[in-house]
Amino acid sequence: MPTIDPNAPTAADAFARLAVELHEAPGVEETLQAVIDFALQAESSSHAGVVLTVRSGRAEIGAVTDPAIEELYRLQIDSDAGPLITALETRAVLVVQDIADDTEWPAWRDKALELGIRSVLHVPMVLGNRPIGALSPYNEAPDSFSADDEAIAHILARHASVAVASARQEENMAAAVDARKLVGQAMGILMERFDVDGDRAFAILRRYSQDNNRKLRDVAQELIDTRKLPRSQ
Repeated sequence: MPTIDPNAPTAADAFARLAVELHEAPGVEETLQAVIDFALQAESSSHAGVVLTVRSGRAEIGAVTDPAIEELYRLQIDSDAGPLITALETRAVLVVQDIADDTEWPAWRDKALELGIRSVLHVPMVLGNRPIGALSPYNEAPDSFSADDEAIAHILARHASVAVASARQEENMAAAVDARKLVGQAMGILMERFDVDGDRAFAILRRYSQDNNRKLRDVAQELIDTRKLPRSQ
């Protein structure tokens, strides 16, 4: 009977450590870096990347292990075509086991082969019904991804979806707090200079924001930096 080492690391241990790393990551950028680092360790991959879905519905590059993956991502995002785009649109896993055999996206195929990439696994990242992005392990060899690799990628994508959504929310909250501080500081300048109350100071800032089609926080920042209200366009 084979002996079992109770101290041997398991997949559960690895994902537990990942969960801790993602929880402790200070922002979205650090969260994504932890995800692709883990993908390289846990998957049959030589490269990895993550794209994020922004409010406009378009994809933006979140993190990559090397410039080759960024180049492949950029080609697909700019042309709005490729397996990544299809995976994002359908919210379904898309595996290309041998890119040399692909006939659906010839421009992407040729670029991938030029960069030495032969297989890819695109796994959508979704939280509830909200698209977050996609995780993409790549390999320089064909037929690299097994059913086990796909299962691991699914778990990793779920962890990543929750972590990215949480990090985004925290960054948005921090940005909102910063914006309120800026507006408050700008209001103080106006109240002192023009001897107006808070409501009037805020109305002045809002009018300049609307007249110049600029964010309120940007108007406030310029006033703080220059001690002058921005010129009307």
